[in-house]
Amino acid sequence: MSFEGFKLERMSTGEAVLRFRQGGSGPPLLLLHGYPQTHMMWGQIAGELAKDFTVVAPDLRGYGGSSKPATTPDHEPYSKRAMARDMVALMAALGFERFDVAGHDRGGRTAYRMALDTPQAVGRLSVLDIIPTADVWRMADRRFALGYWHWSFLAQAHPFPEHFIAADPVHFAFRIAQGATYFEPAAYADYVQALADPAVIHAMCEDYRAGATYDVAADEADRGVKKIAAPTQVLWGAKGAVGHWYDVLEVWRPWCEDLRGQAIEGAGHFLAEEKPAETLAALRGFLLGR
Repeated sequence: MSFEGFKLERMSTGEAVLRFRQGGSGPPLLLLHGYPQTHMMWGQIAGELAKDFTVVAPDLRGYGGSSKPATTPDHEPYSKRAMARDMVALMAALGFERFDVAGHDRGGRTAYRMALDTPQAVGRLSVLDIIPTADVWRMADRRFALGYWHWSFLAQAHPFPEHFIAADPVHFAFRIAQGATYFEPAAYADYVQALADPAVIHAMCEDYRAGATYDVAADEADRGVKKIAAPTQVLWGAKGAVGHWYDVLEVWRPWCEDLRGQAIEGAGHFLAEEKPAETLAALRGFLLGR
């Protein structure tokens, strides 16, 4: 795997304790994973990125080996704003007040929220296979209801989804990737181990509950008021739902001062694992300003 030479560490942000890997040298780059994964999703490209950057790859709060803060009725502890606070605190503790960030899926939502809330911290921003959360809900239609029904299911009140997911969490989480060969064995084992923990299942549900409530409100409060100042790249899978359902760059354009992006050919949702070489090339070109 490509995390060879990285240190596995844990650090408190004040609100959560994060498991993360750090390696490489050069300007700082934060890599954020998505649901239902851990930081291990970056394993196939992190080593190459570490040739140009000091790479920090954490587990989001609630996921993997990071702690699971207590929940509240408004779901704020699992909002992308709270996750973004963790990451800014982690990077500051490591000596990085300003850094580039790439985030996939829920990590992408954390990354763009960070760029809106703390623009001074974010140099360049890359988001993988998402559109903004409020726009997802605004444009939800029959395709979304059938294809991404887990958004609504996971957001149902506790303990309804937790109860059913616990029966077979791995099948539920990776049902769209049954039989896939693109996950590194060590990464997939890490995902499976995390999903065996009921606290992780609950945290994932809280993540989506926040996504349907707190995160939408945060986006709507910023719509037309704030723009992402950081140069922004959007990548999506050419075979995935995001590119088929949306004009991705047009959806993002009102949110960004400086926007570019492209589809990754041959990829579905899990870009960095399905097409690591292509994803690496796109990320590196953008992050290095080429």
